[in-house]
Amino acid sequence: MARHIQNERPRPDDNMEFTSLDKVSNEQWDRYASGSSRSSIYHLSPWSRLIKKLFGHESHYIAALENGTICGILPLVRLKSVIFGDFMISMPYFNYGGAIGNSKEIEEGLMDYAREMGRELKLDHIEFRDLRERSDIPVRTDKVCMHLKLPGSEDELWRSFPSKLRSQVRRPKKEGVETVVGSDELVDDFFQIFSRNMRDLGTPVYPIGFFREIISTFREHVAIVVVYHHHRPVAGAFLIGFKGMLEIPWASSLREYNRISVNMALYWKVLRYAIENGYHTFDFGRSTKGSGTYKFKKQWGAVEKQLYWYYWINGEAGTLPELNPRNPKYQLAIQAWKRLPVPVANYLGPMIVKNLP
Repeated sequence: MARHIQNERPRPDDNMEFTSLDKVSNEQWDRYASGSSRSSIYHLSPWSRLIKKLFGHESHYIAALENGTICGILPLVRLKSVIFGDFMISMPYFNYGGAIGNSKEIEEGLMDYAREMGRELKLDHIEFRDLRERSDIPVRTDKVCMHLKLPGSEDELWRSFPSKLRSQVRRPKKEGVETVVGSDELVDDFFQIFSRNMRDLGTPVYPIGFFREIISTFREHVAIVVVYHHHRPVAGAFLIGFKGMLEIPWASSLREYNRISVNMALYWKVLRYAIENGYHTFDFGRSTKGSGTYKFKKQWGAVEKQLYWYYWINGEAGTLPELNPRNPKYQLAIQAWKRLPVPVANYLGPMIVKNLP
């Protein structure tokens, strides 16, 4: 659901100073990001270097300063292509990364500053991925994240499940599946599952180097879980943890093994890992309200957390950008992509997906 409101907002407070990441130290930026109660791992500065290295995109990270001290930050990445246009987003590829500050006014000042930057750069639009409700900005609210508050023990979580769910979790054990938690050594097996699943969905896949680079950069925050059936990798998840919350940005299973509920084995292992490592919340990731994935996550006890994706649009307000598979104009390409051999899809995918937010 999209709400169309005027693009014009008041100018930033003249007393507020705004500057770029290269004018403050990475240490200052990351100290603020780590200390904010509203930050995610995607607010940290290394993403700027990682995205530049892997995809070639320039970043425009904005800091708000009061008396030389950071009081707010907004990471922005510019994506530019002939097919999808020229725009900035905070943050691409993930669910979080919008403006955070010591006050709502500071956050809105950062967004206003970004809007003026967008005019200077002659961008098509800017997208801010946010968790806070704001006014007077065009917004899309059809997406939610699903969060599960974790108890202190595996047994307590197990007892909270309905009998049907417990039965589904037990099923793969009877089929002899094995679940393994690791890191670098599981990247190839995870990617084998993930890339095939993305091809089947008609979606271009990230390069395997993207996942390797995330592990290298954020090693203590990352884990991979893979489910094996007779030594074959059949389901996998890539996990990122930060400040007490474990998130599953990417998870896939091979469709022919869904009959033995390998995805249930995967998520049960992930939830056990989260509790064992002291996380208090598990983030099942983004879903459309009422969709199949939404219902799957809800059965585990997860509750929705509203995502607000705000937009500045250059020129007269119109239809909000829709760079996703629901857009009818991409349906022909999606159907064609599903018929590609997996190696071909893996070769071509990174050239396309780098420009998809």
